[in-house]
Amino acid sequence: MCLSVPMKILKIEDDQALCELGETEQRVSLTLIDPKPKLGQYLIVHAGFAINVINEDEAKKNLELLQELADFHGEMLEAEESSAAKKEQS
Repeated sequence: MCLSVPMKILKIEDDQALCELGETEQRVSLTLIDPKPKLGQYLIVHAGFAINVINEDEAKKNLELLQELADFHGEMLEAEESSAAKKEQS
């Protein structure tokens, strides 16, 4: 499954931007969007390409939803492991 994520622009050089998501930095191609974004803006990034510029509030909402999804996934894995462990004990 592929997922696009919001990333903040730290630096722009030609048609590339250095962006961050949490503590991770990644070079992102800006070739698919026009007009070109500005330093400090947020991008929706998919497979190394910026596909849209979004505002900070929208980026934060998206990041909160992604965190909720990750938390839920972790809870589901824990429940499956617990259930499997109980079956093994029976």
